[in-house]
Amino acid sequence: QVQLVESGGGSVQPGGSLRLSCAASGSILSIGTMDWYRQHPGKQRELVAAINNGGTTNYADSVKSRFTISRDNAKNTVYLQMNSLKPEDTAVYYCHARAIVVGGQYWGDYWGQGTQVTVSS
Repeated sequence: QVQLVESGGGSVQPGGSLRLSCAASGSILSIGTMDWYRQHPGKQRELVAAINNGGTTNYADSVKSRFTISRDNAKNTVYLQMNSLKPEDTAVYYCHARAIVVGGQYWGDYWGQGTQVTVSS
């Protein structure tokens, strides 16, 4: 199996910055796309940013030019640098990865436990 462990959430004032990290571990044969999602209270989880193993990125319109996703394939880790944070960025942020495990036959979807980001003055 694959475990995803997130870190870096917390509270920040509007205009501030935070950096989220998500490290994948386990019997990993290969990791494909790694993503960050977020979920506002009472709403569905939404895609924030994605990066494939070639480095191609994709962002939600609401975070373009403010957030940057990156990954370190050697460390099986994905990052989300969040700048110019707004109160509407307040949410639980989840890491997601598509991966195949050693001995496995199919790609699976794996999720982290979530980390709270709060933007408030």
